[in-house]
Order: sequence, then C-alpha cells, then structure tokens
Amino acid sequence: MSGRRVAWSVAAFLSTMASGAFAADDPLKICLDEDRPPLSVHHRGQPEAGFDVLLAKAMAERLGRPLAIQWFESRLDEDSSPQLEANALLSDGRCSLVGGYALTQDSLVAPGMKTARLPDFAGATRDDRRRRVPLGVLAPSRPYVYSPMTVVLGPKARGRKVGHIGDLAGLRLAIESGSLGDAILMNFDKGRLIDNITHLVPGRDDLLDALQRGDHDATLIDLARFDAHRAAHPDTAITASGYYYPIGANRGYVGLASDGALIEAVNKALGQLAAEGKIAEFGKQAGLTYLPPREPAILGDVWTQIIQR
Repeated sequence: MSGRRVAWSVAAFLSTMASGAFAADDPLKICLDEDRPPLSVHHRGQPEAGFDVLLAKAMAERLGRPLAIQWFESRLDEDSSPQLEANALLSDGRCSLVGGYALTQDSLVAPGMKTARLPDFAGATRDDRRRRVPLGVLAPSRPYVYSPMTVVLGPKARGRKVGHIGDLAGLRLAIESGSLGDAILMNFDKGRLIDNITHLVPGRDDLLDALQRGDHDATLIDLARFDAHRAAHPDTAITASGYYYPIGANRGYVGLASDGALIEAVNKALGQLAAEGKIAEFGKQAGLTYLPPREPAILGDVWTQIIQR
C-alpha cells in the first residue's frame, strides 16, 4: 500500500472515530407537547413533568446520550393536524423523535402535501411561524402505552353503570366538535344518540368544567385527559365510569424513516424498560392510569371501524 493510501486510510479511521464520539455527545432531541398532562407538561416558571418526560430521560440514559426536550404547543382546533405538526418538527431538525404519538395507520401515511407549517415551539422566531417546511416520511417506534377512550360521568349520572355506548341513552351528552369521541357518539347505532348530544367548540368551551357544573351528564374522552382533570381537581364531582371504548390507540415515538438506526435503538431500549417494569412505574409516578400496549400495535382504519359498530 502506498504511503498516500496509508495516510488516507488513517485519516478516514480517525475521522470515523471522531464522528462516533460526536454522535455519543450529541443530545437526543425529543419533541413533547408542553400542555398534555399527565403525559408532558412544561409551563413557565415550573419544572417539566409528566410520563413522557420521565420516559424521555430514561431513554436518553439507555442510549448514552444527553437529553434535549424541544417543547411545542399543539393547536386545539378542528383544523389542526398532529401528523403534520410532528412531521414538520422532525423534518426541520427540531428533534429526532416526537413522543406520545398516537400510532394509527392514518397518522403514519405519507403526507398528502409537500410542505407544512411548524407548530409554535420554544425558541420560535417570527420567521419560524411564517415559513413552511418540506415534509419527510414518518416511521413509528414500538408502542409503550395504550390510550383508550373512556366514558366520564357528571354529578347527576354518578353511579350509572356503563358497559356499552348504548347505556348512555337518555343522558345529556356533551362532546367536542371534530373529536374522535364526536365521531363515535354521532355514528353509534345509526345515530341513535344524536338528539341527546351537545357539541362544544375545542379551545373555547371547557368540556370537563361543563360536566362538573352539571350542564351535561356524560362525555367520551381520552383516559389520560380525565387523569389530568382528576389530579388538578381532587374534589371533582365527575367520576370515571370504568368503561373503555373497545377501539383505542397505542402511543409511541415517531421519527423520520430516514433515521432507521435511531428507531431500532429506541425499540431495543423500550423493550428493556418495559421488561423491567420501568414504563409502568413512570406512569404511576406521573398520575397516569397506565395500560400496556395492545394488539394491533398500529390501529387500522379507525373511521370505518367506528361506523361499522
């Protein structure tokens, strides 16, 4: 081998070593919603908290990398798209993973548009709020928690036995327009409950406060959201029915398909943490009603399943 080739090989080897060392010191950037208790919470002047925060710290430790959380604010309206928000954050390099992502086929399909706007995020500039980001293709990790819908009862319906959506007949129902719960209740048994449903506007009307006041008798919401309400209002008059709607989604991480090595490493770490009981422990610490992932890992056509029921 010539001296020039030897010199090039040594340089390449040293360059590889330097690159590997840099990668080990490179923070694991995870995007989390700043206002989704008990999964993730970050308010000014208060310490960050939540199930996904605890899990992110454990994940970074398992991967041997420092953690950097990129906080973002997800819009609560009918026009918002968690899929496009996550894709934009990942494609813009704001993070390598988005936590607490609902794993459904619809949320993982290739985007129908080439670009999207970023959600508001910590450190965003005026230009960041205006520009559009070229989108990539999303890839999921293995799931780490099951997130079902549950019926929550108002004071006047306390003690009502609910084993099926049909048991809500005769109650004054409230639901947020455009939500999954809205689709479930409106389509149940060819619209049998429609006349009893009041629609509230997300972000303008507080669904659980209205239930607490006795304006309505029941609603159908994500279980974690009820956990958050119960933690913030220990003396609340609304109660859990104990009923979980049979169609629910797992949550996990989502990254870009181009970052397959990271997804593989994350899956390995999640498997270890689950086997050790750590993930369930994080749920308990955060006040989350933790339910382990269920099959199918990625939920299929949600709307068809709801309509057919």
